[in-house]
Amino acid sequence: MSMNVGSGSAAPNADPEPMMEMNMTPLIDVMLVLIIMLIITIPKANHSVNLNMPVGTPPPPTKEPVVVQIDVDFDGTVLWDGAVVPDRAQLEQKLMNVAAQADQPEVHLRPNKLVNYESVAGVMAAAQRLGVTKIGLVGNEQFQ
Repeated sequence: MSMNVGSGSAAPNADPEPMMEMNMTPLIDVMLVLIIMLIITIPKANHSVNLNMPVGTPPPPTKEPVVVQIDVDFDGTVLWDGAVVPDRAQLEQKLMNVAAQADQPEVHLRPNKLVNYESVAGVMAAAQRLGVTKIGLVGNEQFQ
């Protein structure tokens, strides 16, 4: 009595069936090595901002800075120190006068909480384009 051990096929001269599963172990090993190499070679994330700070105490200001208050109302109306500016041409003329001064006054831009971003961005873009360097947003606590 004989026993057929091995391929499990009925025909003794039949070709062996191809293996249907791929060996995943070498692939996983290579991927793990690549991940470890990637982790080692990535530089440390640095979220700091380098600032050149002055050494010592700054000199006291010789005079109080001049402040220009620009308000942008909820409907896009621009107010210059409380007076309504009727159009962009007059706003740009006033900003040119500020930019032309040797010691520029501080421009405080106070947008209303309900105003469209487009109106505020237009004022800031005009100030930047015309050379105003001392500009800041005031009243940010209303947006929190």
